[in-house]
Amino acid sequence: MPTLPNDFEFAHRALNVTPFMVMEVMDAAQKLERAGRSIIHMEVGEPDFRTPEIIVQAMVEALANGAFKYGHSQGDPDLREALSWHYKARYGVDVHPDRFLICPGTSTGLLLLFGALLEPGNGVLAANPSYSCYPNLIRFFGARPVFCPVRESEGFRMVPAEIKECLDPSVKAILINSPANPTGAVLGAERLRGLAELDRLIVSDEIYHGLSYLPERDHTILEYTDRAVVVGGFSKAFAMTGWRIGYLILPPKMVRPVLSMSQNFVISTNAAVQKAAAVALREAWPEVLKMRAVYDRRRRRLIDGLRSLGLGIMSDPAGAFYVLARADHLNPDSKAMVFEILEEVGVGLTPGIEFGTGAEGFLRFSYATSEDNIVEGLKRLGAFISSRSPGPA
Repeated sequence: MPTLPNDFEFAHRALNVTPFMVMEVMDAAQKLERAGRSIIHMEVGEPDFRTPEIIVQAMVEALANGAFKYGHSQGDPDLREALSWHYKARYGVDVHPDRFLICPGTSTGLLLLFGALLEPGNGVLAANPSYSCYPNLIRFFGARPVFCPVRESEGFRMVPAEIKECLDPSVKAILINSPANPTGAVLGAERLRGLAELDRLIVSDEIYHGLSYLPERDHTILEYTDRAVVVGGFSKAFAMTGWRIGYLILPPKMVRPVLSMSQNFVISTNAAVQKAAAVALREAWPEVLKMRAVYDRRRRRLIDGLRSLGLGIMSDPAGAFYVLARADHLNPDSKAMVFEILEEVGVGLTPGIEFGTGAEGFLRFSYATSEDNIVEGLKRLGAFISSRSPGPA
């Protein structure tokens, strides 16, 4: 069979995309499972709940009614109307349906956005630590991530005055994520207002909205500025990861160029999934609240358990379904430590270095798994830690 010649060269932008460490850990964990090992998965940020039945039935009905053809390239008008209603009802902001672009997942949305926004040499400021795919998405278009450290003492939340100090003339946009992966940090109204006052476009990744455990509700950046792009979706709060449905909210002048890219590269988003997503927005919030209450119980159980094992959590994470815990007293190399833990006690975790130098020595725990698994995972982790503790003299 013919093969590529030895001197074949791939595009540098493809070779510069680094592996996604979460999937590397999960692949290794599944290999151990196939060999008969029992594995507790706390590495993957994927809800363990079924998608609410009302959403599933809406999908079935949509298919029965013929929603299996190309749809509107910008997104089903009914879904965009539902999103407009949602932003008014939940956040008190008026967003015209024509500002929404529906896409197959938020990662696709970010690709389209950065493709329209970035030129080689542009910078995008992001927190260190932050979601590990952001740098690859930015570098793919010849731009560069500009990292600004966020401090553990601040709960890994951005401080607007410190973000301002990190800005340089190349920075075209500030990328924020609240609630945040991997830290669980939630930006309140005061910090969002301060970020909105900085002289840059704000790109606000709000995929974990609906999963905040603070008394104060989630806030969208659009409450504080129109010079912003919102990246949102249904994967996390509605337990719809495999449905691949997300959206962008764009300033009016940005809609046409991003839509043209989407027409060429995506064509349209799954028609039946969009019908189901509209039902999710209008009718499934009671189910989201039930899931959120379960996550909150798991969150508190995990935080207490990790602290009892001597892992460092300076302030409680308040959103998403992650805990970033300091463990550098066990091993300062978080990647090596993750694979040691997986091999020795069968617990899958994500190394902090995956999210930036500011999280090296930390481990990310996902509590998007059952409370029984959390209890068992903590027990196994305790055994791992005990095996590294010096015995009595």
